[in-house]
Amino acid sequence: MRIAMLAPISWPLPPSGYGPWELVAHTLTEQLVRLGHDVTLFAAGGTKTSATLITTTPHALSTWPEAERNRPRRFDANTGLLEGPPDARVLEQHHIAMCMEQAAAGNFDVVHSHLHVHALGFSRLIGCPLVTTLHGSAWVRASHPLLLAYREQAFVSISDAERTMLPELNYVRTVHNGIRLENFPFERDKDDYLLFAGRLSPEKGPDKAIEIARRSGRRLLMAGLIEDQYQSFFHERVRPHVDGKQVEYVGLLSQNDLATLYRKAAGVLFPISWCEPFGLVAVEAQASGTPIIATRFGALPEIIVDGKTGFVVDSIAEAVDDTERLSGISPQACRNNAEQRFSDHTMAEGYVEAYRSLLADGS
Repeated sequence: MRIAMLAPISWPLPPSGYGPWELVAHTLTEQLVRLGHDVTLFAAGGTKTSATLITTTPHALSTWPEAERNRPRRFDANTGLLEGPPDARVLEQHHIAMCMEQAAAGNFDVVHSHLHVHALGFSRLIGCPLVTTLHGSAWVRASHPLLLAYREQAFVSISDAERTMLPELNYVRTVHNGIRLENFPFERDKDDYLLFAGRLSPEKGPDKAIEIARRSGRRLLMAGLIEDQYQSFFHERVRPHVDGKQVEYVGLLSQNDLATLYRKAAGVLFPISWCEPFGLVAVEAQASGTPIIATRFGALPEIIVDGKTGFVVDSIAEAVDDTERLSGISPQACRNNAEQRFSDHTMAEGYVEAYRSLLADGS
């Protein structure tokens, strides 16, 4: 099958730290190539892949040279032009157009977009199906008008829970995100610390993770990205508790470094307060043999086998109590759940079935 993979351009593939959509697009691309498909990846500069690569921007948005990225907007009297930093909207539009021009020329059997809503406007202009993986984008209400305008197009949800955010769309399949299991070595013997991994934003609950650790008397390691819009949240709700002893913030880690923390953690805390469409952290931890304590939101009840690979809770008090039960969870059961349901091979096969079903019915 000739597949065009339209990746986000915020980070190069594979991302070195944060970049969950890019990570899924990379993992899927590599596995589809291993399965024998002809994959063309449209991605930002710095990307490495075994697929045919078409580099649409010289740099990813996050790795653009700082001098250019921070260039002030000003009128240049010599040229008569308004100078300034690169425009992310223009770069992304060009990125999409490069893919769609080839699709319109008949070069692909299917185009797979990981770009939020932004490729949908081209979907009726090409002769092959456009498959859009939502990655939680329906959480943003401002996106609904465009999503609904193209509701007949083929959408893939990454969990059944994700569909509740906009049930009117044409969901052709649910395909859970998959990981390369070999990147997360299995470990039976655990240390006593708890781990929080993810964006340090209000809906992710890092402040709740601190409270759970404090009330349970356990050490907490915290890893993840602090986005610009949540700097005040971090400094008001998280930073005052980071003492380097009971609570330690270790920064934004590479996947390899994070895997090391997963392996030895007694448990991973996932106290979210929103409809998380998936949760790669929960899968990565289980692959390492580490159980999860998560609130009952979004896809977490789909990912965790309650009482077998972790605990799904309805309150901080329950989470605190369940920290005492972590040692009763079998590391092997956690690993088995990841192997059986969340491997890169399982994910790729799910997408191949979705592609084939669309081609079979002429969508």
